Amino acid sequence: MEMALRRSLQSSPSPRPIIVLFLACLMTTEAFGQASQAPEAQISNRPPEAEVGARGQQMPRNITYSPWQKICFKDSLAKVVCRTTTNGTWDTGQTAVRVDLIEREGDQATRLQIFLPVGLYLQAGVKMTIDDGPAVYFPYSWCLTTICVAENLIEPHRLNEIEAGQKLTLQVVNSNLVTLQTTISLSTFAAGHKGAAVKTLELPASDE
Repeated sequence: MEMALRRSLQSSPSPRPIIVLFLACLMTTEAFGQASQAPEAQISNRPPEAEVGARGQQMPRNITYSPWQKICFKDSLAKVVCRTTTNGTWDTGQTAVRVDLIEREGDQATRLQIFLPVGLYLQAGVKMTIDDGPAVYFPYSWCLTTICVAENLIEPHRLNEIEAGQKLTLQVVNSNLVTLQTTISLSTFAAGHKGAAVKTLELPASDE
């Protein structure tokens, strides 16, 4: 995973975290409005029927994940949106993986987004497992110049599993149809999710 992800990042400048967070927050606000109306229709634990068999598996190396922490902001509707997030980086400081759990004030829907570099096989999506539990499927929903985002809604019982779990494992498939896997510790998730936000941002009011 390390070589494939490094190659995709080296072809263009590294993303600026604040800009990416701002753009993602704007897109998430719209997504939450749709998800709260019919959340069950968007939950999928199964990959597409025409799943392509991987030709092997490769383990990533030297990805260091930050402790889980919560960042909140007020959207244009004065609703508070919070992201409980962890960021995985190589020893160069470049971002390899980012995972955000997104919750919006007043909505029952909870969404998980997984940020990955471009260059992966998008049809395969992302498979997530909590400890030794069943895999949950995350389809890719959109891409920018240097990142692609896979996302899905998280049921309440799945969120409880994440809070009580020890590790979160992600599997993706690269353009050579090789499965890549990385494991993220959940030891700090519950404290970060239930604790106070480390940062609260407020979007500037738009002129009418």
